[in-house]
Amino acid sequence: MELPLETVALFAFKLAYEMEGESPILRDDPIMSDYEREVFGLLVRRGDVEGIQFRVMHCVGLAMEALGGVDTPLGRELHRLSADFSHAQTLEQLNAPLIALKDYLKDIL
Repeated sequence: MELPLETVALFAFKLAYEMEGESPILRDDPIMSDYEREVFGLLVRRGDVEGIQFRVMHCVGLAMEALGGVDTPLGRELHRLSADFSHAQTLEQLNAPLIALKDYLKDIL
């Protein structure tokens, strides 16, 4: 689960901060320090669903701003997917919405 969590964060940061013609944001970029696989791994091992959701929703919020908010078609879909993720109450319930978020962010990059 840690890799998809890190990937969602990376894709969201790319959408929010990466500018054409500049160096791409990579997994070892300083902006990813609180969103690395190891950080998510610790949260997963602790079973900290709220902590995971907090970190992911921070990233998704930045991506949402970059898309123009919920008033845009891309923003509405991202909002819908993130709502599914935020309603999960167990680690198992996070899996499907997490994969949907990852795939959607990848598609719109």
